[in-house]
Amino acid sequence: MDSQLKIGFVGAGNMAFGITKGMLSGNVLPSNIKVSAPSSRNLGRFQELGVAVTHSNTEVVCDSDLVFITVKPHLVPPVLSQISPHITDRHVVVSVAAGVTIATLEELLPENSIVIRLMPNLPCVVQEGALLFARGSHAKPDDVALLRSLLHCCGLVEEGPEAWIDIHTGLSGSGVAFVYLFAEALAEGAVKMGMPSALAHSIASQTVLGAGRLLRDSGRHPAQLRSEVCTPGGTTIYGLHTLEQGGVRASTMSAVEAATERARELGRLSAARSTK
Repeated sequence: MDSQLKIGFVGAGNMAFGITKGMLSGNVLPSNIKVSAPSSRNLGRFQELGVAVTHSNTEVVCDSDLVFITVKPHLVPPVLSQISPHITDRHVVVSVAAGVTIATLEELLPENSIVIRLMPNLPCVVQEGALLFARGSHAKPDDVALLRSLLHCCGLVEEGPEAWIDIHTGLSGSGVAFVYLFAEALAEGAVKMGMPSALAHSIASQTVLGAGRLLRDSGRHPAQLRSEVCTPGGTTIYGLHTLEQGGVRASTMSAVEAATERARELGRLSAARSTK
């Protein structure tokens, strides 16, 4: 990767921070990154990393080669309208706005703009993210290779068709919160049975971490690993029976579906705003 490459973030939320931390854990220097936001509320944590900050979106675009659009979906049309006059053929624009389609992005930017749509998740902060991207009609293999080289330290990076991005939002973007809810419930169950809260939460987080690593590193189907924990007539099968009675499997599937549909709805709303 070119050591002179300049990277900008328009928006200073959690996704911008997570991606920034991931890139800095690789071979990107803080001096090569600049972040903008309308207020100073979220900029302090970037400054602590040695990253330059500003309130000017235009400044970020003019000083960058690769620009991440990390604002809320409803803000994408006005933000792109503001920066569009400053986008040139040297820029690669990467949007992480949930639901905002490549077609909408390309419509709002100058003709032939290089656009990539990306959906990361919060664990990028600890270099354990799951990121899926789809390339726009003018993105070249070199642009994709550049993005991969920047993001590989953030976690798992995969490319797929754009139709998968909203699904990934439900599965992994929102799915992180679903896992946190389950971890919280695990710990509260232990507290109910008499374990101190701090210890219960510590063990619950380690249980989620260990189970996730084993699932990822073994390459085996979750059902196979689950069956290995279940001895006939043992504690685990009794607990799983209770979870199934509570509809945990169907509820989880419905949660992914609901989050996916909401991402699609946000995309439709953003597209409607872009035509006004």
